[in-house]
This record gives sequence, structure tokens and C-alpha cells, in this order.
Amino acid sequence: MSAADCPPKTLELELADLGATRRLAERLAGCLRVGDFIGLDGVLGAGKTTLARHIIEALAGHGMDVPSPTFTLVQPYEFDAFTLWHFDLYRLETPEAVYELGFEDALDEGVSLIEWSGRLGPLRPADRLDVTLSQGATRDARKAHLEGHGGWRERLAAIADD
Repeated sequence: MSAADCPPKTLELELADLGATRRLAERLAGCLRVGDFIGLDGVLGAGKTTLARHIIEALAGHGMDVPSPTFTLVQPYEFDAFTLWHFDLYRLETPEAVYELGFEDALDEGVSLIEWSGRLGPLRPADRLDVTLSQGATRDARKAHLEGHGGWRERLAAIADD
């Protein structure tokens, strides 16, 4: 049985405040490599864009301007090791429309960080990390459900250990 055939590994995290969200983003950023797919899902206002911004800032250094790609649908960021493609698929009309945004290049040559990844349906790769965010007990608190598929199973264990 291959890693892609194994059931996903899950991790539940309570993010008490924005600092905890930033620390999760830093741990995720630290283990990214070419070919990675991280899907960010949750209701409007759950914190998908905030987590994405913190991941990008962790890679670039804090203080970088990271606009939401809500209207452009995709924003690439060049880093030394890879290009990170930040997609926001909220306005995507069909899953196949993602191919017009450079989706194949992102999967093959970069890192894909995708808000509303559930809109891709069967186009999501088998080897991926799904992060679902929901509101926590306070205004800035969040709950994060991480589900590692394929090679992300072992990497998720490393994130949990930090």
C-alpha cells in the first residue's frame, strides 16, 4: 500500500489568538517544498487569508505586503527555493477553470496555497495538506483541523511535535 492509499492523518489545534495562528504558519512555512499543495477551507471570515498571509510573511520576512487574491484569483510569490502560488478560488465558476490560472505549473514547479480548495473537487492532488479553520472561543481564536494525505502524513506529525 502506498502512502497515497493510506487514510489521512489528522491534527486538531486550538489557536488561542493571532500569535498562535502566526506560529502555525511559521511551522508550515518551514516544511514547504516544491510540489506541495496546502488547501485552506472554512466559512467566510474563518481566517484562511490570515493564515495564508502569515505563511507568505514567514517565507519572506515579516512586514511584506500580501494582498488577498480574491479578485485576481492568484498571486505568485518568488522565493529562492520555489514560487509560491496563492490562489483564492471563492469566485471560481468550475473546477476546470483553475487551469487558466497556472494551476498545472503551480503543482509541478512550485507550492500551491489554495483558499477554498474544496471547490477543486477531484482536481485536488492525492498528496496534500488540507487545513480547515473555524471560529474559536474568542474573536481572534480559531480551531484548525489539519488533514495530511500521502507524504503529508509524516510531515504533519513533525508539525504536531513543534
